[in-house]
Amino acid sequence: MDHTLKWGIPPKLPYLKLFQLLVLAGLFYFCSGVIQVTKTVKEAAMLSCDYNISTEELKRVRIYWQKDNEMVLAVMSGKVTVWPRYENRTITDVTSNLCIVILALRLSDNGTYTCVIQKPEKGSYKLEHRTSVKLMVRADFPVPSITDLGNPSPNIRRIICSTSGGFPKPHLSWLENGEELNSTNTTLSQDPETELYTISSKLDFNMTSNHSFVCLVKYGALTVSQIFNWQKCK
Repeated sequence: MDHTLKWGIPPKLPYLKLFQLLVLAGLFYFCSGVIQVTKTVKEAAMLSCDYNISTEELKRVRIYWQKDNEMVLAVMSGKVTVWPRYENRTITDVTSNLCIVILALRLSDNGTYTCVIQKPEKGSYKLEHRTSVKLMVRADFPVPSITDLGNPSPNIRRIICSTSGGFPKPHLSWLENGEELNSTNTTLSQDPETELYTISSKLDFNMTSNHSFVCLVKYGALTVSQIFNWQKCK
């Protein structure tokens, strides 16, 4: 294969800057027919340009992938340049519809990606092909876990419910017979890099009665829950 893969900060080439501006300013578009790809955080997403090209043609055309208003990847003279935000986690496959593969997906990767192909014609480059793919990155909370923490005082039992790795900001509540209970020490944190949340909450209850508690976590329009049953000693 004649093309080479080049990682790192793009070189300061005047013609690259010129065509980057052209792509960003005039070639991006969105329509209802855009293909949609849905993945979860940390997975890999393959986005297709839906265009086949020979190795010989690859030496002549210019290929740009951009997300909304930022560049992702460019192929010129068969050489690949990846922009810093996607460096070391984005690859292209010229043998498969000029697709790109984004590894270790982040929430910030959500958006519409546009592939633009330009071919030389009469001393300049003309638009040959353009397509867009909408990438949706989800981060679902796993089913919460409930752990028995023992007895903080006589006849009182303490349990903790926790879950992590989801988005958007969650709300945790304890329920018994459909009624919300008062919890203690509810904590919420967010990873500054991944933007994913972790939440936990403790509940104290009287050991002398039977109980069936529901730990309910709501995030956006979705929910996950776990049940904890307690049988009093006979």
